[in-house]
Amino acid sequence: MVVAPIFFIVYLLPRFFPSIFEVTPPPAEGNLISVSALWTVLILWILFVVAEITDLLDGMIARKRGETTDFGKFFDPFADTLTQITLFLCFVIDGIFPSVLFLLVLYREFCIFFIRNLMLRKGIVMGARIGGKIKTVSYVIAAGFALLASSIQRLGLGGDIYQIFIIIASVVFGISVLIAIISFLDYVSVYRKAVENKQ
Repeated sequence: MVVAPIFFIVYLLPRFFPSIFEVTPPPAEGNLISVSALWTVLILWILFVVAEITDLLDGMIARKRGETTDFGKFFDPFADTLTQITLFLCFVIDGIFPSVLFLLVLYREFCIFFIRNLMLRKGIVMGARIGGKIKTVSYVIAAGFALLASSIQRLGLGGDIYQIFIIIASVVFGISVLIAIISFLDYVSVYRKAVENKQ
Protein backbone atom coordinates (compact mmCIF):
# COMPACT_ATOMS: atom_id res chain seq x y z
CA MET A 1 0.00 0.00 0.00
CA VAL A 2 2.98 2.30 0.57
CA VAL A 3 4.62 1.37 -2.72
CA ALA A 4 1.48 1.77 -4.87
CA PRO A 5 1.04 5.57 -4.66
CA ILE A 6 4.80 6.10 -5.10
CA PHE A 7 4.69 3.94 -8.24
CA PHE A 8 1.74 5.98 -9.53
CA ILE A 9 3.55 9.31 -8.98
CA VAL A 10 6.83 8.17 -10.56
CA TYR A 11 4.99 6.57 -13.48
CA LEU A 12 3.12 9.76 -14.32
CA LEU A 13 6.00 12.22 -13.76
CA PRO A 14 6.80 12.41 -17.50
CA ARG A 15 3.23 13.53 -18.19
CA PHE A 16 3.52 16.44 -15.75
CA PHE A 17 7.13 17.36 -16.62
CA PRO A 18 7.59 16.33 -20.27
CA SER A 19 10.59 18.62 -20.84
CA ILE A 20 12.53 16.99 -17.99
CA PHE A 21 11.56 13.41 -18.78
CA GLU A 22 11.68 13.67 -22.54
CA VAL A 23 12.07 10.32 -24.30
CA THR A 24 14.95 10.49 -26.76
CA PRO A 25 15.33 8.58 -30.04
CA PRO A 26 17.00 5.14 -29.73
CA PRO A 27 20.80 4.83 -29.43
CA ALA A 28 20.90 3.23 -32.89
CA GLU A 29 20.32 6.68 -34.33
CA GLY A 30 23.36 8.03 -32.54
CA ASN A 31 21.58 9.48 -29.51
CA LEU A 32 21.96 8.63 -25.85
CA ILE A 33 19.04 7.46 -23.73
CA SER A 34 17.68 10.24 -21.51
CA VAL A 35 19.13 9.89 -18.00
CA SER A 36 15.84 11.02 -16.45
CA ALA A 37 13.94 8.38 -18.45
CA LEU A 38 16.47 5.75 -17.39
CA TRP A 39 16.17 6.45 -13.66
CA THR A 40 12.36 6.49 -13.75
CA VAL A 41 12.41 3.08 -15.46
CA LEU A 42 14.81 1.71 -12.83
CA ILE A 43 12.74 3.10 -9.96
CA LEU A 44 9.50 1.71 -11.42
CA TRP A 45 11.03 -1.77 -11.70
CA ILE A 46 12.41 -1.61 -8.16
CA LEU A 47 9.00 -0.55 -6.80
CA PHE A 48 7.27 -3.28 -8.80
CA VAL A 49 9.62 -6.01 -7.56
CA VAL A 50 9.47 -4.76 -3.95
CA ALA A 51 5.66 -4.73 -4.03
CA GLU A 52 5.45 -8.29 -5.34
CA ILE A 53 8.18 -9.70 -3.09
CA THR A 54 6.66 -8.19 0.06
CA ASP A 55 3.27 -9.58 -0.97
CA LEU A 56 4.82 -13.03 -1.31
CA LEU A 57 6.87 -12.88 1.87
CA ASP A 58 4.24 -11.60 4.29
CA GLY A 59 1.97 -14.60 3.69
CA MET A 60 4.85 -17.09 3.83
CA ILE A 61 6.20 -15.64 7.08
CA ALA A 62 2.75 -15.52 8.69
CA ARG A 63 2.05 -19.16 7.83
CA LYS A 64 5.51 -20.34 8.90
CA ARG A 65 5.22 -18.62 12.29
CA GLY A 66 1.59 -19.55 12.75
CA GLU A 67 0.63 -15.88 12.88
CA THR A 68 -2.25 -15.92 10.44
CA THR A 69 -5.12 -13.79 11.74
CA ASP A 70 -8.62 -12.82 10.60
CA PHE A 71 -7.33 -9.28 10.12
CA GLY A 72 -4.54 -10.56 7.86
CA LYS A 73 -6.95 -12.70 5.83
CA PHE A 74 -9.02 -9.58 5.14
CA PHE A 75 -6.31 -6.93 4.89
CA ASP A 76 -3.82 -8.83 2.70
CA PRO A 77 -6.12 -9.18 -0.34
CA PHE A 78 -7.30 -5.60 0.26
CA ALA A 79 -3.72 -4.28 0.04
CA ASP A 80 -3.01 -6.51 -2.97
CA THR A 81 -6.06 -5.19 -4.79
CA LEU A 82 -5.16 -1.54 -4.16
CA THR A 83 -1.67 -2.16 -5.54
CA GLN A 84 -2.91 -4.05 -8.59
CA ILE A 85 -5.57 -1.46 -9.44
CA THR A 86 -2.99 1.32 -9.13
CA LEU A 87 -0.62 -0.41 -11.56
CA PHE A 88 -3.41 -1.27 -13.98
CA LEU A 89 -4.66 2.32 -13.97
CA CYS A 90 -1.17 3.50 -14.97
CA PHE A 91 -1.12 1.06 -17.89
CA VAL A 92 -4.62 2.08 -18.99
CA ILE A 93 -3.59 5.76 -18.96
CA ASP A 94 -0.61 4.83 -21.15
CA GLY A 95 -2.85 2.92 -23.57
CA ILE A 96 -1.22 -0.43 -22.85
CA PHE A 97 -4.23 -2.11 -21.20
CA PRO A 98 -7.77 -1.83 -22.64
CA SER A 99 -10.02 0.25 -20.37
CA VAL A 100 -12.88 -2.25 -20.73
CA LEU A 101 -10.81 -5.02 -19.14
CA PHE A 102 -9.73 -2.65 -16.37
CA LEU A 103 -13.39 -1.88 -15.68
CA LEU A 104 -14.13 -5.62 -15.39
CA VAL A 105 -11.30 -5.89 -12.85
CA LEU A 106 -12.81 -3.04 -10.82
CA TYR A 107 -16.27 -4.63 -10.89
CA ARG A 108 -14.85 -7.99 -9.87
CA GLU A 109 -12.82 -6.62 -6.97
CA PHE A 110 -15.66 -4.47 -5.60
CA CYS A 111 -18.01 -7.46 -5.77
CA ILE A 112 -15.49 -9.65 -3.93
CA PHE A 113 -15.17 -7.12 -1.10
CA PHE A 114 -18.95 -6.87 -0.94
CA ILE A 115 -19.17 -10.65 -0.54
CA ARG A 116 -16.39 -10.60 2.08
CA ASN A 117 -18.31 -7.97 4.05
CA LEU A 118 -21.52 -10.00 3.87
CA MET A 119 -19.67 -13.03 5.20
CA LEU A 120 -18.01 -10.93 7.88
CA ARG A 121 -21.44 -9.89 9.11
CA LYS A 122 -22.18 -13.58 9.54
CA GLY A 123 -18.98 -14.00 11.54
CA ILE A 124 -17.07 -15.69 8.73
CA VAL A 125 -13.72 -14.38 7.48
CA MET A 126 -13.05 -15.65 3.98
CA GLY A 127 -9.35 -15.92 3.18
CA ALA A 128 -7.82 -16.07 -0.29
CA ARG A 129 -8.98 -19.01 -2.38
CA ILE A 130 -6.74 -20.94 -4.77
CA GLY A 131 -8.50 -19.28 -7.71
CA GLY A 132 -7.79 -15.88 -6.20
CA LYS A 133 -4.11 -16.77 -5.82
CA ILE A 134 -3.89 -17.91 -9.44
CA LYS A 135 -5.59 -14.67 -10.43
CA THR A 136 -2.99 -12.67 -8.49
CA VAL A 137 -0.12 -14.48 -10.21
CA SER A 138 -1.68 -13.82 -13.62
CA TYR A 139 -2.14 -10.14 -12.67
CA VAL A 140 1.56 -9.90 -11.79
CA ILE A 141 2.61 -11.49 -15.09
CA ALA A 142 0.35 -9.13 -17.07
CA ALA A 143 1.67 -6.12 -15.13
CA GLY A 144 5.25 -7.27 -15.76
CA PHE A 145 4.72 -7.38 -19.52
CA ALA A 146 2.98 -4.00 -19.43
CA LEU A 147 5.82 -2.44 -17.44
CA LEU A 148 8.29 -3.94 -19.92
CA ALA A 149 6.37 -2.34 -22.80
CA SER A 150 6.27 0.97 -20.94
CA SER A 151 10.01 0.77 -20.23
CA ILE A 152 10.78 0.17 -23.91
CA GLN A 153 8.72 3.21 -24.87
CA ARG A 154 10.25 5.43 -22.15
CA LEU A 155 13.76 4.57 -23.24
CA GLY A 156 12.97 5.48 -26.81
CA LEU A 157 13.29 1.90 -28.00
CA GLY A 158 9.73 1.74 -29.34
CA GLY A 159 8.62 0.68 -32.77
CA ASP A 160 7.73 -2.93 -33.51
CA ILE A 161 9.14 -4.27 -30.23
CA TYR A 162 6.94 -1.89 -28.26
CA GLN A 163 3.84 -2.93 -30.22
CA ILE A 164 4.64 -6.62 -29.75
CA PHE A 165 4.90 -6.25 -25.98
CA ILE A 166 1.68 -4.22 -25.87
CA ILE A 167 -0.10 -7.09 -27.64
CA ILE A 168 1.45 -9.67 -25.29
CA ALA A 169 0.56 -7.59 -22.22
CA SER A 170 -3.03 -7.10 -23.41
CA VAL A 171 -3.51 -10.80 -24.18
CA VAL A 172 -2.09 -11.88 -20.80
CA PHE A 173 -4.22 -9.23 -19.10
CA GLY A 174 -7.30 -10.54 -20.90
CA ILE A 175 -6.52 -14.08 -19.72
CA SER A 176 -5.98 -12.85 -16.16
CA VAL A 177 -9.36 -11.07 -16.24
CA LEU A 178 -11.00 -14.31 -17.38
CA ILE A 179 -9.30 -16.15 -14.49
CA ALA A 180 -10.48 -13.38 -12.15
CA ILE A 181 -14.10 -13.82 -13.27
CA ILE A 182 -13.90 -17.60 -12.82
CA SER A 183 -12.44 -17.16 -9.33
CA PHE A 184 -15.22 -14.68 -8.54
CA LEU A 185 -17.80 -17.36 -9.33
CA ASP A 186 -15.92 -19.64 -6.90
CA TYR A 187 -16.20 -16.97 -4.17
CA VAL A 188 -19.93 -16.67 -4.86
CA SER A 189 -20.26 -20.44 -4.50
CA VAL A 190 -18.41 -20.33 -1.15
CA TYR A 191 -20.69 -17.54 0.05
CA ARG A 192 -23.83 -19.47 -0.89
CA LYS A 193 -22.62 -22.57 0.94
CA ALA A 194 -21.73 -20.47 4.00
CA VAL A 195 -25.22 -18.95 4.03
CA GLU A 196 -26.85 -22.38 3.70
CA ASN A 197 -24.74 -23.79 6.56
CA LYS A 198 -25.66 -20.84 8.80
CA GLN A 199 -29.38 -21.37 8.24
